[in-house]
Amino acid sequence: MLSIPGLPGRTCDGYSRRELLRVGGAGLIGLSLPEFLRMQAMAAPAKLAIEPKAKSVILIFLQGGPSHIDIWDPKPDAPSNIRGEFKPIKTNVDGIQVSETMPMMAQQLDKVTMIRSMSYTPAGLFNHTAAIYQMMTGWAPDKVSPSGQLEPPLPRDFPHMGCHLSKMRPPEGPMLPFVEMPRPLQESNVIGKGGAAGYLGKAFDPYRLYQDPNKEIRLEDLTMRPEVSPERLKDRVTLLKGINGSMKELEKAVSGYALNEYYEKAYDLVLSGKARDAFDLTKETDKVRDRYGRTTFGQGALLARRLVEAGTRFVQLNWPAVANGNPEVDSWDTHAANFGPLKNLHCPVLDRSLSALIEDLDQRGLFKDTLLVAIGEFGRSPRIGVSTSGNTNAPDGRDHWPYCYTGIIGGAGVKRGFQYGKSDAQASAPSENPVHPADLVATIYHTLGIDPSMEILNDLKQPRALVEGKPVHGLFV
Repeated sequence: MLSIPGLPGRTCDGYSRRELLRVGGAGLIGLSLPEFLRMQAMAAPAKLAIEPKAKSVILIFLQGGPSHIDIWDPKPDAPSNIRGEFKPIKTNVDGIQVSETMPMMAQQLDKVTMIRSMSYTPAGLFNHTAAIYQMMTGWAPDKVSPSGQLEPPLPRDFPHMGCHLSKMRPPEGPMLPFVEMPRPLQESNVIGKGGAAGYLGKAFDPYRLYQDPNKEIRLEDLTMRPEVSPERLKDRVTLLKGINGSMKELEKAVSGYALNEYYEKAYDLVLSGKARDAFDLTKETDKVRDRYGRTTFGQGALLARRLVEAGTRFVQLNWPAVANGNPEVDSWDTHAANFGPLKNLHCPVLDRSLSALIEDLDQRGLFKDTLLVAIGEFGRSPRIGVSTSGNTNAPDGRDHWPYCYTGIIGGAGVKRGFQYGKSDAQASAPSENPVHPADLVATIYHTLGIDPSMEILNDLKQPRALVEGKPVHGLFV
């Protein structure tokens, strides 16, 4: 299990979700985990504003900002310093082409919608951290440095949409509501900004599986210690119920809440094996695992499918690299080099894994009630070798470009084989139907049956809309 420096297991704000899920000792299983489950249930699930189309969401987040023009939205008639080195290829949808870097995805586009008009005008959001925060929460940050970086996560931050979902629509059975993997959202030393529950409280943080799914996954969090048998644990739970039942102070503190229910939920989560089994990729055939690709990202995509099958509401699979990392090793941030890394490293992995996930979700019938979104925080500059964000770019590099980029969305009633919006002749701006990141977040809420305009209270107890965007109804059948 990866330990992120500077993120202790306990802070002045209380235990993290990971610490609350560590089990095996009487104290944690008897008190902390049930208390955590009780905290989650203190607010009743939100009443559904509309009939939900989706039960679960898989967010494929390509942190770093992949080049839309070199992957999804080729412009073969543009000048050479814009169109780049790659040629367009036909897809299985008439009239839609993608880059030659995505041959497998070209055969799966009949199952999803391509949004070619994602766009926002930066107001201090030209770099990764602030743009990621906006994409995860649906709100622009209130303090942005000139570089676009933010301070580390704070208790007053807007919550990630998966955290709101964990609170409003918890899983029906003993399952983790929100899982993030295989590494945190990160730009330089700013880790996890926009990826936490913020003012909702740590009980609604995601379960963070910061491990490589292409290797053996260790799940001490959800596994009994060898010296604590299920029978012994059950005896401890029964004993603690009796002790707590005789404590008037505790009875008063939990008045109105069925504490026993949360003992049972804690017991079920650890002992049912449902969550633990979902993480066990050895239950998949070699053929399926090979189809996804034996990479960190590929096996993460397969794990995402297994988690939603098991009942997880929100799964976020981050591109397994720091947002502003080295493009010649692992990052989409292609300032120093664009074409070689895309052709030889990143696109082959993305093409295989995303196409496998789409095909698998469709064949298994999971697209009926699972919403899939694949997107980065922005695209890359149409002109090669120029600076648009103050960064230095190599002659074959592309800079950040929030004015126009592409996202993929599918399942849960989204139109199949469809293109929503268009970019102009140079892929520099939408020519029709622009979609702001906040609109995409609002669309995700809408698909889950949650009114994105509903009033909530922020950290100062001030009323705010859940998100400032509006659902994009034109995406749906």
